[in-house]
Amino acid sequence: MVLDLGGSPPGAPGPDDPGGRPRRAAGQGLPAGRLPRTALLYERVVALVEQLIADRGLVPGDLLPSYAELADQAGVSLITVRRALDQLERAGRVRRHQGLGTFVAKPRIVTEPTRTGSLLATLAKDGEPATHLHTRVLGLDQGEPSADLAQALRIETGSPVWRLRRLRLLDGQPAVLETSVIPVALAPELDALVSRLTGSRYDLLAAEYDLVDAYEEQYLEVLGPTGEEARLLELRARTQVVRIRGLSADSAGLPFDCFEQLYPAHQFAFAFAGSATRQLLPAPGNRDWGVRCPA
Repeated sequence: MVLDLGGSPPGAPGPDDPGGRPRRAAGQGLPAGRLPRTALLYERVVALVEQLIADRGLVPGDLLPSYAELADQAGVSLITVRRALDQLERAGRVRRHQGLGTFVAKPRIVTEPTRTGSLLATLAKDGEPATHLHTRVLGLDQGEPSADLAQALRIETGSPVWRLRRLRLLDGQPAVLETSVIPVALAPELDALVSRLTGSRYDLLAAEYDLVDAYEEQYLEVLGPTGEEARLLELRARTQVVRIRGLSADSAGLPFDCFEQLYPAHQFAFAFAGSATRQLLPAPGNRDWGVRCPA
């Protein structure tokens, strides 16, 4: 048996409904009798929200009824509504903004991390370029890689590397925070090409230095962002990110790029395919992925 402490049984009359008639919020609600009588009360709220979206033809950005209105329509407590909206937000169905309300969310973007090539390619649809993706270069520095990065790139620890940081924007909104570490010996004078780094770095590396991305290994983790990462991605408190750390190599197996990409977890879904036949990149764990750059 499931108890909903503080809530009313489904269909029970409330203080504003002495006759026990199905209640509606702001005259726009749906009869509670149309909702499925599931074992868990929060599932009634989930079903109600999905029904409202379908019946009213709501689209991403449209405002949903308030907590109180949803609780009134479903005949449950505010705690139950909150639990249902937590689930819907985790599923990427709604987005909540403090002080503003709950909105229908945009569908998650499906990207293929294991597909070699640029992020532009993985976000392209039906052969069309992802023209809604734009890039802001945050910085290009030269420094000394950590021992773990040097091991992955097969270079000496003291060998200089480029650290390229970029923010990728979708429809003008921060979507992906990206860091790329490239040996200076493989891409000399990359700093002279900064103006071209707003496009695909793989296209640039292939054209200028004959470094063609033929093979990748990646690790995916879900974790909380740092304060700077949350600021750059404009994330709310307690929002998690998907971190992909990877390594790109050419057809001869020469590693030339260690990269890290941070995606807001609520915006993206990831498709994977492939086999684990090679092991170039050490598992991340607590490994140091830093580059020490001069102040």
